[in-house]
Amino acid sequence: MSRALFIHGPHEARVAPFNLREGRPGEVLLDVASVGLCGSDLHYFKDGGIGAAVIKAPFVPGHEFGGFLCEDLEDRGLARGTLVAVDPNKACGHCEWCRENHPNLCPNVEFIGAPPFDGAMTDRIWVPASQIVPLPPAFDPLDAVMLEPLGVAIHAVDLAKPRLLERVGVLGCGPIGLLVIQVLKAAGAGEIFACDPLPHRRAMAERVGADRVGEAVADIVAWSGGGCPLVLEATNSPNGFREAVLATRIGGRIVLVGIPDGDTYTLPAADARRRGLKIKFARRMGEVYPRAIELVATGKVDVRSIVTHRVGLEEAPRVFEALAANQPGYVKALIDPRP
Repeated sequence: MSRALFIHGPHEARVAPFNLREGRPGEVLLDVASVGLCGSDLHYFKDGGIGAAVIKAPFVPGHEFGGFLCEDLEDRGLARGTLVAVDPNKACGHCEWCRENHPNLCPNVEFIGAPPFDGAMTDRIWVPASQIVPLPPAFDPLDAVMLEPLGVAIHAVDLAKPRLLERVGVLGCGPIGLLVIQVLKAAGAGEIFACDPLPHRRAMAERVGADRVGEAVADIVAWSGGGCPLVLEATNSPNGFREAVLATRIGGRIVLVGIPDGDTYTLPAADARRRGLKIKFARRMGEVYPRAIELVATGKVDVRSIVTHRVGLEEAPRVFEALAANQPGYVKALIDPRP
């Protein structure tokens, strides 16, 4: 019998036997090679849900993953045993948002690893064949896993539309913030000022290309002479929105990428209103996997540089606790569920 990590509620994650369901028409079975522990997984673990996506019964998280095909996909030219990535977002394809090419905003989405849809923190999973993403031969399971968070960063930078050599502030140097920094560099941004309260994350932000990295938003304000024209917020703080406002100059733009703890922002209105800011919220991603693959394959983004831990399934509950507690040295953790 398979085993899986289940989140039962706030700070309740346990590994237990898992009955793999039967496959459905149009699905293919994967041996899960590796799965990333995402910030949204941590919100399910810390808060028991995100907005309306509430844990009502124990569920298996994990939407950043790659796996090996358990059967041939002849129409895709993929043989059994081939390593593939998976786009976890199954949009309906017929609502007005899907028709307008915004599948990430589909209200009818079935998202792998978000309640009530079990995810990949187990050894095998059925996924729609249409969501399989072929990979270059040189890619390994780590590369496959990291394409999904990289896709989130690409989508955020798409929304931000950085101008050539424009100065940018990045708030939060967790995995998404670190990938955003690299994508901004690839997109031609100028100086990148970043901040994070955790020293090990600040050190990593310097290594991946931030020009200056501070502990707080006040550092960005000081370095930029009053605020950056563009700011991307990738924190989990209820104060993240407010701090992004403070880091942005009059007439500037903000893209909010992070999910705040408790699903609530704290924002005094005057600072944002008086600056006349343009504000966008990022949700998941659009059709970005081809660009994510190219960025990794060409070395323009180094996804490996931010992975600090790889553990087996039985160790996963400990890693959830460590990341939730912001233990030193933890940035991005991958779980390899197969012995």
